[in-house]
Amino acid sequence: MLYYPYRTCFIAVLHHPAAMTRVGWYYKLVWVPLESKFHKTFMKKSKEEYPLLIAQEGPLKGQRWPLSQTIVLGREATCDVVVPDRQISRFHARLTPTTEGVMIEDLGSKNGTYHNGVLLSTPVVLQDGDQVAIGIAQQFLYLTSDATVPLLEGGKPGRLMMDQKSRMVWVRQQQLVPPLSAQQFKLLWLLYESQGQVVSRPDLVAAVWGDDQSLGVSDQALDALIRRLRDRIAALDPTHPYIDTVRGHGIKLNNPPL
Repeated sequence: MLYYPYRTCFIAVLHHPAAMTRVGWYYKLVWVPLESKFHKTFMKKSKEEYPLLIAQEGPLKGQRWPLSQTIVLGREATCDVVVPDRQISRFHARLTPTTEGVMIEDLGSKNGTYHNGVLLSTPVVLQDGDQVAIGIAQQFLYLTSDATVPLLEGGKPGRLMMDQKSRMVWVRQQQLVPPLSAQQFKLLWLLYESQGQVVSRPDLVAAVWGDDQSLGVSDQALDALIRRLRDRIAALDPTHPYIDTVRGHGIKLNNPPL
C-alpha cells in the first residue's frame, strides 16, 4: 500500500497479488481527507519505528521485515515474504497494518497459520512478542518496534542485557533466538532487576507462577526451569555462570560488564 498526498486529501494506492482470487494484480484508489483519523495515524506512524516481523526457525531464519504496509506471506514468487517450502501455500497468510494494530489472517492455506500456537480461524490483531507460524515450516516473532540492542536509561549494562517491552535478551551483544518462554523471561527479569542481590526461591516462584498458583509449585519444577534457563544462556556464552545458586538463600544473577 502506497500513500500519496494530493492537495487536501491523501490518496492510498493498494496494489498486491490478488491473494483471494489468485489471479493477476489489483489496484484501488482510496480518497482519504487530510483531517481524517486514518491520515493522522499514518503521518504519526511515519515518524516512528514500524512494527517488525522477524523470521525464526525455518528457511528464512534471521531475516526481518518492517510492517509499514500490507504484506502477503507464501510460496508464490510475487509474495512480499517468500517461503520456499512445499508445505506453504502459494498465498498463505496476510499481515495488514490497521489503526488498531497489525492484523494477521490466514488466506485459506492448506496447512494453516498459527498465532501463539493456536490455529487461526479468524483474523487477529497481533500483540508485542507474539509468535506466528505458517504451517510448520516457518516461525516468526512480531515486535512493535525494531529490536536492536537497547540503550537502557538508568539500566544495568553488562554482558547480559534485557528489554522488557520486546521481551528480548542479548548475551555478549548476541540476540537470544528463539526468545525465552514466558516463564523463563519472568524468572530472568526478576534476577536482572535484582542484580547482585539474592532472590529467594519463594519470590522467584511468585514472580513466575503468580501468588495464586505458587503453593502448588514444587522445588523440582523451579529447579528444572532454572536449568533450562541456564542452558539457553550458555548456548551464547558457555564461559561464564550467569545464574548462581546461593545455598540456603536463593538465586542471583552474576552479570559482569562487557
